[in-house]
Amino acid sequence: MKKSPLFFKVLHFVFRFKTIQVQAFVIGLFAVFSVSATIEISEALLLKIENKYGKEAPLRVKQWQLLMQTAKGLSDQEKLQKVNDFFNFRIKFVDDLRLWNVADYWATPLEFLARGQGDCEDYSIAKYFTLKELGVSEKKMRITYVKALKLNQAHMVLTYYSSPRDIPVVLDNLISEIKLATKRTDLMPVYSFNGMGLWIAKARGNGKRVGNANKLNLWEELTQRMLNNTF
Repeated sequence: MKKSPLFFKVLHFVFRFKTIQVQAFVIGLFAVFSVSATIEISEALLLKIENKYGKEAPLRVKQWQLLMQTAKGLSDQEKLQKVNDFFNFRIKFVDDLRLWNVADYWATPLEFLARGQGDCEDYSIAKYFTLKELGVSEKKMRITYVKALKLNQAHMVLTYYSSPRDIPVVLDNLISEIKLATKRTDLMPVYSFNGMGLWIAKARGNGKRVGNANKLNLWEELTQRMLNNTF
């Protein structure tokens, strides 16, 4: 992902929130955050996807549904690897300006799979919702904004915490291997979020919670499109 105006807004957002007292998250307050990756994939929907994006598009969606049906009994570590590989090997990286004609657009998993293209945010979001559907606790996952130091640009990854005090592992579209965050010295964390909250990054560990994810308009718009089955 190229450095965009959103990156600088994020930095402003981070520094602004450091002065705000942490507020408790009330479960169920924002219904959109309970959105699931599961949607009813009817033949009519698959036909619409094929008509809009070509014959390969519904195949990717069917493969995604099959993954969610067959991987639920696996361990978390096995789920992480399967989901990471599924998206990294099937989807082509294309930045938002080229694909959506806007600086930043967070695609739903269905939009991502139907087009077969997307940027780092789309990979991270698709992995997050797929793993959530597979039974991985939302508390263990965060979508994390980082700076990719070698590329000198903003980037997004998915991080997974075995327990709150553990160093997370990183699921990244740049590399297929899932590594501990401490091994990813090429990434500098900025902030992270999930459907339950928002955290300022602290080195490569857990970080400090500063609010709720509804502060991120792109996240709220994304979840609303998921509820509407937009593709």
